[in-house]
Amino acid sequence: MKLFFREHIPLIIINGLQMVIMILVFWLDGYRKTSLVFYGLFLGSLLLTAYLVFRYQTHKNYYKRLTDSIGNLDEAIATLDAVPLSVALSKTLKSQHTLYLNELHYQEKRRNDHLTFINQWVHQMKTPLSVIELITQEDDDEHMLSIREETDKLEKGLEMVLYAARLETFEHDFHVQPVSLRKVAEQAIRENKRLFIKNEVYPEVKIQETIVESDEKWLIFIINQLVTNAVKYSAGKSRKVIITETKTEHDITLIVQDFGIGIPKTDVKRVFNPFYTGDNGRLYRESTGMGLYLVKEVCEKLGHQIEIESTEGEGTIVKLLFHQA
Repeated sequence: MKLFFREHIPLIIINGLQMVIMILVFWLDGYRKTSLVFYGLFLGSLLLTAYLVFRYQTHKNYYKRLTDSIGNLDEAIATLDAVPLSVALSKTLKSQHTLYLNELHYQEKRRNDHLTFINQWVHQMKTPLSVIELITQEDDDEHMLSIREETDKLEKGLEMVLYAARLETFEHDFHVQPVSLRKVAEQAIRENKRLFIKNEVYPEVKIQETIVESDEKWLIFIINQLVTNAVKYSAGKSRKVIITETKTEHDITLIVQDFGIGIPKTDVKRVFNPFYTGDNGRLYRESTGMGLYLVKEVCEKLGHQIEIESTEGEGTIVKLLFHQA
């Protein structure tokens, strides 16, 4: 209603000025019959009011569509009034809706094609990496060890690319079930065995047979990232990475603690931002700034909560909270 009146204010003003000018013309010409003047004003106002009422009734759905919020696309393309302006608007909205759906399907196809390409590419790259690893296992000299270390880095990089791509279709790629925290923690340590040895950091697992509700594959990815960071920033200090747990009535918390270089206070709040490496990233050029970002995204999608505490020069504690029903 407000939009209708705002749109017709110029018409009402023009119509009023027109009646006033006509009356002035007759008045200046010598016609001074006041009752007829007011009768003319009444007829003009009546005709204007009748037109506005008719206009509003025939365009009511049109103005309602322009002012009310739209809850879904079906409401947006619903048929309006039968008057020409409403019909034109309906045609425009339906045309825009068709274009939107076509673009949506096109982008969805591009995303699926990209994901398929990434999956195939990662798996193709894993084959030569496996061959290189088999070759390097035949000899334990310094050069072969260096190649093996670089192979591990490539494998972890490919894994991050794969999981980053799968994150876009996360809803189709997860299955929540009971998962043993001890099992996934030990698997993460096995997968990073050479990283522990190279950096002279030793794992210590203090977890009982605790069961949480999560997706095992994604949970292993999360813990892998946390363990990798813990080892990397404890390198050469002959220190431990401790994986433990705490329990309350409603929560189970997995804790990954290292005693490395820690994170500067100014960086702690930003470590989950994509591509953010902070001061430590400048010291360790291999940092991509994507590991903790992906961990945070996966935790949110799984309904877990992640917290980080750190003191520069003393170490870092990362807590992964599982809410139990």
